[in-house]
This record gives sequence, C-alpha cells and structure tokens, in this order.
Amino acid sequence: MDETDVKILQQILSDARLSYRKIGEKIGVSPPTVLSRVQKLEGNRIIRSYSAVLDHEKLGYDLTAIIEVTAVKGKITEVEKHISIFPNVCAVYDITGLTDMIIIAKFRNRKELSDFVKKDLALPYIERTNSHIVLVTVKEDFRLM
Repeated sequence: MDETDVKILQQILSDARLSYRKIGEKIGVSPPTVLSRVQKLEGNRIIRSYSAVLDHEKLGYDLTAIIEVTAVKGKITEVEKHISIFPNVCAVYDITGLTDMIIIAKFRNRKELSDFVKKDLALPYIERTNSHIVLVTVKEDFRLM
C-alpha cells in the first residue's frame, strides 16, 4: 500500500457511494487508476465488503452490552463460532486476561439482553459470563484512517 491507496481508502471510508471519478478528482488521479487500485485492495482483502453505518438506536436497538465470557478449556474457538452466528452480535474478540472473549452486542430492550445471556449463552462449554451495559456511547466508529 502506498499514499494513493491510503487516500482512496479514506475517501471510501468517508463515503463508500462515491464514484471512481469523484474519488479520482478528490485525490488527483484518474478514474481507471482508482478502479485498478480498488480492485487490488479488494483482491488482497484489505477491502472485505461495503456497508452503511447505521444509527442502531433509531432502529430500536437501545442497549449495547459488552459481555465477558469464560469458556471451558479447549472449547474457546467452538464457543466463539457459536456466538458469532447471532445477528445482534456485532463483535467477538478472543482476548488475553481473566476472560477468554469479549462480545459486543445490541439489544432492543432488557428482556432481549436477559434472554441472550440466560438462554443463548447457556452453552455447556461456557463457564461464566459478566455483562456490562453501555450507558452512553461517546464514540462508536470502526473506520480507521
């Protein structure tokens, strides 16, 4: 990756709907250059997909939970894969420390969160969970650059 690639990525992150022509105008390169660079970035899986940034609260997801999970030794990967399937789970991180993983998930209400923790996380390979409810989201943006 060079400076042109970084500039292209910055433009895509700010607005993925920009045309290659517009991106080229903004960074001073031709549309075919932008196209070939984007195709290379996609081929190298630097750009894995395109999506919209949504306001989850406006969609009814008023609760964000950060859940620590401790799994039975040797079953961490299996538990992580299982948890990753749930559509309201935004992230599953395999971490160091006292717990094995961190889950970030969105819920419409306390009942959904309660059901998730008590039913969906009631796997035989989960030893313990510790849930945290986010009170205020100061920043939530995974677009780096």
